[in-house]
Amino acid sequence: MFRVIERFISIDGEGPTSGELAAFIRFEGCNLRCTWCDTKYSWDGSCAYEEQSAEEIYQYIKESGARNVTLTGGEPLLQKDILLLLDLLSADTELRIHIETNGAMDIGKYKERYHGANIYYILDYKLPGSGMQMTMKEANFKHIEQEDVYKFVIASEEDLQETWRIVSEHELTKKCQVFLSPVVESIEPKRIVEFMIDHKWHDVRLQVQVHKVIWPKDMRGV
Repeated sequence: MFRVIERFISIDGEGPTSGELAAFIRFEGCNLRCTWCDTKYSWDGSCAYEEQSAEEIYQYIKESGARNVTLTGGEPLLQKDILLLLDLLSADTELRIHIETNGAMDIGKYKERYHGANIYYILDYKLPGSGMQMTMKEANFKHIEQEDVYKFVIASEEDLQETWRIVSEHELTKKCQVFLSPVVESIEPKRIVEFMIDHKWHDVRLQVQVHKVIWPKDMRGV
């Protein structure tokens, strides 16, 4: 059984399928406590979860007609039976699965088990402004592939400089897609654009959270 905080159909607000409809499954629980976390309700006990089986989750996705599926949280890879769900979803070639994972989980065993399947990873790299950089599993740099994403959530000038260092040092743009996501309350997106221009950074992508443009930033189920 899985602890599900919410499930809904909406546009994908960020990532490689931004703007497309997707089925979202948000799981309870996280092993990190980022300073700028915008989904605290998924781990702070303020929101009740519902226990659902892999079959119930899959049925919901299929009845919605969705082709894109986003597993998120919290941290979805903390769910103890996650392999049961991924086995079920990976067997359906009509689906495209994105796992939004926080960078503190080693994805190696999942990559090996589902190599060549319809499962892709959107990994965070937590920067100094998050307070969680020390938890990052840099072994994941060896596991990522071109259709995966490394997402850097940038809250300060220090975060921006650290992103440049990490991406350059590990040649991430040769391995996967790299997205830069501003914490707009802390840094203006135009500052990131200026940095990209100054550094001739043509192989990364600035993204904003589209769902927060359309709906109030604290609105759930969107």
